[in-house]
Amino acid sequence: MKLNTNLPDSIWRNPWHFLAFGFGAGAMPVAPGTFGTLIAVPVYLLLAPLSWPYYLLVVLLLLLLPGIWLCHVTARDIGVHDHSGIVWDEIVGYLLTMAAAPPGWLWIVLGFILFRVFDIVKPWPIRLADQRVSGGFGIMLDDVIAALYAWLVLQLLVLLL
Repeated sequence: MKLNTNLPDSIWRNPWHFLAFGFGAGAMPVAPGTFGTLIAVPVYLLLAPLSWPYYLLVVLLLLLLPGIWLCHVTARDIGVHDHSGIVWDEIVGYLLTMAAAPPGWLWIVLGFILFRVFDIVKPWPIRLADQRVSGGFGIMLDDVIAALYAWLVLQLLVLLL
């Protein structure tokens, strides 16, 4: 698959833009959010051995909070609020979805599917946050809410299965 060539060159030269574009995953010409979420799977596998409080602490302090700044700076620099290629929010969203998930590929795949569905469909209040909250916080917020929905459904499935 050929990369999207209608992107600013800075995503390859600026380390902050490169991170915000999910190490280049956001340059995919179709479904950049899905490719960005795929980048989160190996990150999840690295963090999964942590107890869930430490896991959440790492995701919040090292990925979510800096991600607000990272997305803000990248969107400002390229002049497009929430460019589809900015996928750091999808990476964090998937990692939040997977907090306290049981081990195994079934849960990794279910978490992936659930997060993508909520992120794409954007039920209330996700769409509202996406439309009304700007800046890096806004870019991250709709994915955090989608992750919360996906997490709740995933945890319900854990109880039922």
